[in-house]
Amino acid sequence: MNIQSEEKVVQIPISQIRDFPEHPYKVKDDESMSELVDSIMQRGLIQPVIIRPTEDGNYEMVSGHRRKRAFEIAGMKNIPARVKEMTKDEAILAMVDSNLQREVILPSEKAFAYKMRLEAMNRQGQRTDMG
Repeated sequence: MNIQSEEKVVQIPISQIRDFPEHPYKVKDDESMSELVDSIMQRGLIQPVIIRPTEDGNYEMVSGHRRKRAFEIAGMKNIPARVKEMTKDEAILAMVDSNLQREVILPSEKAFAYKMRLEAMNRQGQRTDMG
């Protein structure tokens, strides 16, 4: 995945961002979420979410499902985002890698995430168009 220097943070309507299919991590409205909402209300968003454009003109969340939920709870309509062009497999790898840095991950979430990551890496290795 290539992080481009011209990449910038833009405000995207939350209504245009859908969750990543089969996202392995649970987003819970728990005490940790309440703390994230409070932090965003007081200090704003420190780390923008990462999204990728979809064919229908909307976006798919790659990294930031909890931050998006916190913005929804706070009643905000737009969220700061980095828009990156990436394949589904590149998005899976980015999503899994960014979430593995979280402090609390259930073993079932970690297992499913590693399975998704391995499948994405295997598909990338099977490409026939890179002659």
